Amino acid sequence: MRRTDRLFDIIQILRDGKLHTAQGIAEACEVSVRTIYRDMDTLVASGVPVQGERGVGYMITEAISLPPLTLTVEELEALNLGMAIVAEAADETLKAAAQTLADKIDAVLPERTVADADKWKFAVYPFADAVRGFAQMPTLRAAIRARQKLRLTYHSKGDRITTRTIRPLHMEYWGRVWTLTAWCEKRNDFRVFRVDLIQSAEALPEMFVDEPGKRLSDYDPNL
Repeated sequence: MRRTDRLFDIIQILRDGKLHTAQGIAEACEVSVRTIYRDMDTLVASGVPVQGERGVGYMITEAISLPPLTLTVEELEALNLGMAIVAEAADETLKAAAQTLADKIDAVLPERTVADADKWKFAVYPFADAVRGFAQMPTLRAAIRARQKLRLTYHSKGDRITTRTIRPLHMEYWGRVWTLTAWCEKRNDFRVFRVDLIQSAEALPEMFVDEPGKRLSDYDPNL
């Protein structure tokens, strides 16, 4: 399993809001506990709201928010995503500008929000292909609003390209990676897709309505 895939799987394990031990996560991912410790450090550095410590356990906490007079959550997400995209550019000047912008964000956030000095810095191992994922987001958002089915071409685990027809239900932001929760007609079950691994998204003429067992509330009553 690629490291980026494992980081994504760890987020899915932690998203239930419960405390998970490193041993339990390691067994689920079929890696060593030491590897999970390193992965947790990476997720924290990426801005994913993970809380916990070695020997106790880990859980996802609520995302950081800013005072209303500074930025809305959506504005902060847009800014953070933009910095991640610029950080992958070849232009060294732009990379440096993105870093100084991150420093300025640190400087104006409430003190309790930036207890970890690197909260908004770039990850040592950033999630790949942020630009490609960003390109698909207008189509995904429009389909969620219109309740319109999509045909996805998706780069799944093991470097396989698959095609899925889905009912897009919800998008979430985890530090520097977006996910799409959907009902997958191929698997006849819910699936969570990493947006940066979507190769293409085509809106289909077919619409969908709520059906018991296929609604977002059936997947997660808290969403």
